[in-house]
Parts: sequence; structure tokens; C-alpha cells
Amino acid sequence: MRPQGYYPRPDPNHAPMEGPFGTLPPLIVVLALVMAGIEAALSLGATGLVGGPQAIGWRIGAIEGFGFSPAVFDRLALRWDWGLASRLLSYPFVHMSLTHALFAVALLLALGKFVGEVLHPLALGLLLLVTTLAGALAFGMFISTNYPLIGAYPAVYGLIGAFTYLTWLQLGRNGANRLAAFRLIGVLLGLQLVFGLMFGADPAWVADAAGFIAGIALSPLLAPGGARGFLARMRTR
Repeated sequence: MRPQGYYPRPDPNHAPMEGPFGTLPPLIVVLALVMAGIEAALSLGATGLVGGPQAIGWRIGAIEGFGFSPAVFDRLALRWDWGLASRLLSYPFVHMSLTHALFAVALLLALGKFVGEVLHPLALGLLLLVTTLAGALAFGMFISTNYPLIGAYPAVYGLIGAFTYLTWLQLGRNGANRLAAFRLIGVLLGLQLVFGLMFGADPAWVADAAGFIAGIALSPLLAPGGARGFLARMRTR
């Protein structure tokens, strides 16, 4: 019996959304629209086109109210607070700038489409949830400065981790070099290194790395067949 592995098309029982967004998973569409809507409000507010003079400070207020930071992590470690804990999941919806948000949404749509063609919608949601949490927790534990963590990039890197694993499976099935699966993350890490040397290191890379590691570690359990399929694939190697 052939072990369960990578399948390029989804099960018809959970087919992605058809319509103006093509075959994008509904969850990815909703998240992208929410992020885009928030960024539109913040960007328009910064120009004074909406919200009046006070809207110029909307972005700063959003970062302070929804961003995650080591200070928030320390306070949660001392005493649990649901209001502060919500920042573990709210930080991906606020971005530093329009460009910051556009890249995040574009990557979310592109990678979400590919990964969503393979994973069940619930598995896709769990992947995004866990990688978002992993990014925040790693940032809180390993960053000492009170730099805020905002943006969807830890979840995006979680999708990159899933993309890497699924590509690794597909290359193995085709008898190709599986190291090619790591090309995307290699390019992104190279770009981060270049930008870090030019403009200074961004502490958010810790959260991005945690998101990627969580994504690639969780994918064998979320891929078709789950843990049983993963063990079957390992036995056939």
C-alpha cells in the first residue's frame, strides 16, 4: 500500500473558496481582508483623510494596545491577565507601515493558497494559531529590549515551514533533490541578513524563526494521514 503523503489537490469535502478569490481557503481570505482593512484605516488616518487630527496617532495607539512585547510576557509570567494574553493573538493584525502590511498580506495569500490546497481547513487554522503563539512566546523569552512585536510574519513563516515540508515530500516522491525545498527559506534568510547589515538587525527575526520551526515541526502531523501517515512515510525511506 502506498503511504499517504503530499497531495496537490484538496479533498472535495473541504474544497477551497471559489469566486473572486479563486481557490483561496476562506480562512486565509478573511484574515487577509481584516489585515488589509485595519491597515487601510491606519494609513488613511495617518494622512488625515479619515478620523480627524487624532487619527494621526491611530497606528501608535494600535501598536501599544495590540502589540506584544517582552514587558507583556513578563507581566503574564507573574500574573495571568486575559486582556494582556489576547495580545498573543492580536499582534499579527497591526503592522508598522503600509509596505510592511502589503508584503505580509501578499505572502499570506500566496502561501496560504498552496498550503490550503493540502491541509484540511482545521489543520490550516491550527497551524496559523500555533505559529503565531510560538512567535510571540519566543520573542518574549529571548528578546530583552521592550521592542514591540507586530505583524503577521511569524504566521507567514509558519506557512513557509509547512510549504517547505510539503515541497520536501513532493520532491521525494518525484525522486528529486529534497534540499531544493529549503530554497525559499534560504532566500528569505539571505534577504534578512542583507537588510540587517544595511539597516540594523530587527529583533522580530526571533519570532519569525520560531514561527518557521513550529510550522515545519507541526506539518508532519497536520499533513494528510497525520501521525500515521508520517510514520508510514518514515518506514518507507
